Amino acid sequence: MKKTIITIIALVFSVSCFAQKHELQFPFQAGKEKMTRFFKDSIKISDIITKKKLTGVVMVKFTADEKGAVQKIVVYYADDANLVPAVVDAVKKSNNKWVIPSGEKTHDFVMPFYIRFNLPEIDDPALQKATYQNYKNKRAIFPNNQIPLDVATLLPSVTISYDVMM
Repeated sequence: MKKTIITIIALVFSVSCFAQKHELQFPFQAGKEKMTRFFKDSIKISDIITKKKLTGVVMVKFTADEKGAVQKIVVYYADDANLVPAVVDAVKKSNNKWVIPSGEKTHDFVMPFYIRFNLPEIDDPALQKATYQNYKNKRAIFPNNQIPLDVATLLPSVTISYDVMM
């Protein structure tokens, strides 16, 4: 009898307990594909990047307010300082396109950008030499102190490819 009563109580208790219903919406208006397309279209590869045949990663953290406006941008890491302006300009262009979780006044996002060049079909010794020189002379930008992340969302990476001039 005790087992039956305990089983009924446990069953009633378990039926009344529901998991939280939380639908996580993608933080960029219209979704991941639109975000990727937006940044691929917005990042303008400068002449410096194409002349030096630069490649690398730029990792940024930015804050969006409840209206989706970008408030501040922090560069966490960059393989080359010449890659940063294009990425920062593109993040600024994304103003008012962010959706933050309900109940928050601001939200932080961390986003990696990979910039590389398309390999030509024909082997080019000059391109190989330029790539080696860039790698050898790379002076990465990175923090020398801790950076608090608080609550940040890591967004999918965006890869930007450009054609090299021969």
